[in-house]
Order: sequence, then structure tokens, then C-alpha cells
Amino acid sequence: MTTTITARETDAFIGIGSNLENPKQQVLTAIERLKKLPETHWQGMSQLYGSRPQGPQDQPDFVNAVAWVRTRLSPLALLDALQDIERTQGKVKKRHWGERLIDLDVLLYGEAVIDGPRLQVPHPFMTERDFVLLPLLDLKPDGCMPDGRSFQELADRVSDVFVKPI
Repeated sequence: MTTTITARETDAFIGIGSNLENPKQQVLTAIERLKKLPETHWQGMSQLYGSRPQGPQDQPDFVNAVAWVRTRLSPLALLDALQDIERTQGKVKKRHWGERLIDLDVLLYGEAVIDGPRLQVPHPFMTERDFVLLPLLDLKPDGCMPDGRSFQELADRVSDVFVKPI
């Protein structure tokens, strides 16, 4: 992996989820690995949330959180680093929106809007997911999307809330 470094630090928010093999511990392990990313400074994490699956319902509930980092890694270098953490933890994708040992997603990268083959930022479904919006509100109660919509406004629009703090 070639790491690309940007000239300045950028705030990035990372979605974390697991619903297999002690999900809470999987999330906490991923967080410890995120704290060690190169060219990246840890800013904090949301509380942990339990959530019902948004995809197929014949799977266990999830544990979710959002991490906040300041990084000099480029968006794709950050994605590569997250995928390395997933591989290290043993992630195997079984089915679309299915059970996951660990899942790490770049939700936001500064004010960037990225629509590439490997990475889309803001994450394309984050504005519809309570398990992303509520943890984001823990970290940045006054936070906004690159288009100016507030996290609070988006959370208020989610029709069904499936999460609860753990």
C-alpha cells in the first residue's frame, strides 16, 4: 500500500459496526487500531449503540459507533488503512447488508464530496441511518454535511429509529 499524505490535517468521521463474534469487542478493537493510524490524530468516539439490522432481518443486532480523527492521509489512503484494519480483524463479506465481523466506512472527509469507483463521500446512505446520525451528534452536535444540512435536521427526518445506547 502506498500512503498518500495531504499538506494539512482534515477531519474525518468513520462509521464502525459489527454483529458477529462479540460485536462490542470487535468495535473496541477497531477503535484501538484507528488510534494508531499513521499521520492521524485521534479526536474521539461516540458512545456505542445497539441497532437492528437495516438489511436482512435474519441476522444478529449490530453494535455501532462513529470515530472522529484528524488525518493527513488522503481519502483513498484512509480507505486503504481502514480496509487493512478490516482484513486484520478477519472481515469476510457474506452478503449485501448482511452480517459483519467488522465494517469501517469513511462517512465524511472534511468538506469533500467524492464520487469515485472505490469511495463515495459523504457516505451515500448515511443521511438515512440513525446508527450513523445519532453517533455523529454525540461528537458534533452542531455538525453539518458538506451541503449545509445539519446532522440534527437529518436525524429528525429519520422515520424509524432502530438504535439504543449501550
